[in-house]
This record gives sequence, structure tokens and C-alpha cells, in this order.
Amino acid sequence: MRIAILEDDPDQAAFLVRTLEAQITRGDTVVSCTVFSDGTQAQRVLRRESFDLLVLDWNVPGVDGAELLHWLRVWQQDAVPVLMLSSRTSEHDVARVLNAGADDYVIKPFRAVELGARVQRMLARRLPRATSATERFGQWEFISLSLEVVIHPEAPGDSPPEIHELSEREFKLTLTLFQNMGRVLSRAHLLESAGYAGSEIGSRTLDSHIYRLRKKLGLEPGRGLNLRTVYGRGYCLEVQEDRSA
Repeated sequence: MRIAILEDDPDQAAFLVRTLEAQITRGDTVVSCTVFSDGTQAQRVLRRESFDLLVLDWNVPGVDGAELLHWLRVWQQDAVPVLMLSSRTSEHDVARVLNAGADDYVIKPFRAVELGARVQRMLARRLPRATSATERFGQWEFISLSLEVVIHPEAPGDSPPEIHELSEREFKLTLTLFQNMGRVLSRAHLLESAGYAGSEIGSRTLDSHIYRLRKKLGLEPGRGLNLRTVYGRGYCLEVQEDRSA
């Protein structure tokens, strides 16, 4: 799980990283935190990179947390979960950022266990994960134990379901795309979700995976989905309303 933290106090940033790693790391979930001390720097990176969660302090140098939130929701059209963390306590300030699209607001100083619980709730609401060995998105069903993707017919009885066996990395990569339907995911985000460490990544690794998945699973407009390349950023899986397009 990729988390971006905007916090200009080094001690607070280190405490946040320790808290999130301790509270969210479960089973196969590995937490990777990127810390920014300046809002302008964070905005520059967010133009090309994607994350599973943003934790934004309000009062930081450059673009402040509230401005960055507004930019994300209005100009980037990014629905990434956002937790606003601030020493501001007024009702007006809390309402302002919640109305601007923040998923939650925590007042400093925060309590570690409470922060972890709030983050877990946010992720469950905005990025639901399966509570069993299967997860389904319309016709598409993911079976984690067998690493299979089952594509069910649009209407029962039309045809038998298609069953596709994937490698572990292909399965993780495809599931990440479906869990983030409509979001542009950066190349680094997708490679990390597939289990690649930085030293393993070749220049064409992700492109090769995407090419095979498009062919194997039919991720194309004719089947109601479009896995498109976003130049300079990564890939986006989206619903294709007009299948004749």
C-alpha cells in the first residue's frame, strides 16, 4: 500500500510513518510511505504518481493541504482517500475541508490507535477489499486461492463463464486495476502492487504485463472495459459505455 504524507515537522512525519506502518500492515499488505515537507513538491509528484492514501497537514510551506486537496478533487479528478491532519480546531475549518472532499479530519495531537482505526475505516469505504477468497466486479470475479479470473456471461444461460488462470503478479496487477476502476495509476504504483522491488524493474516489464492482460482477459471496449495508456503517468481501467466505440 502506497501512502503519501504531507508534513513539514520531521518528528511528526516520523511518528506518522511508524503509526501507519504499525496499524495498517496486515498479512500481505506492505505499507510504503513517501513523505513531503512542502506542498508544491507534493503537487509536482502527484501529477505523475498515484497513491492508495494521502495524509495531508494543512499548514505547510508552498501549496497548503487544503489547496492541494482542492486541486486533487477539482483538477486531477482523483478520488484517492484523503485524511486531513491539522491543529486547526474550528468547526468552520473542519467543514471546509470535508466539503472540499476530504474523507476524514483528525486534530493534532493525534492518538495512534485512533488514527489507525480511522484510516482502516476510510480504506474499507473507498477501496473495499474482499473479506473472503473472492471479489467480484460485475461480470468479473477474482478467486485469490487459485489465481483465477472468471468472466461471467451478461445474462445467465447465455454462455458458460470464461476461466482464466493468471500468474501471481498478473493476478495482483489486474485486481489493483479493478479495485481502482476509473483512476489513473502510475507505473510505479502498478509495479509495486504486482510485487516488484525497485531493483527488479525493467523498462518494459509493466508494458509486457499490460499487453498480455489485454489479450488474455479481453480488456477492450468491445467487452465494456478499456485499459488505456495515460501518457507520462501510467494506465487507467475504465468502463466503456459505448461498446461500439
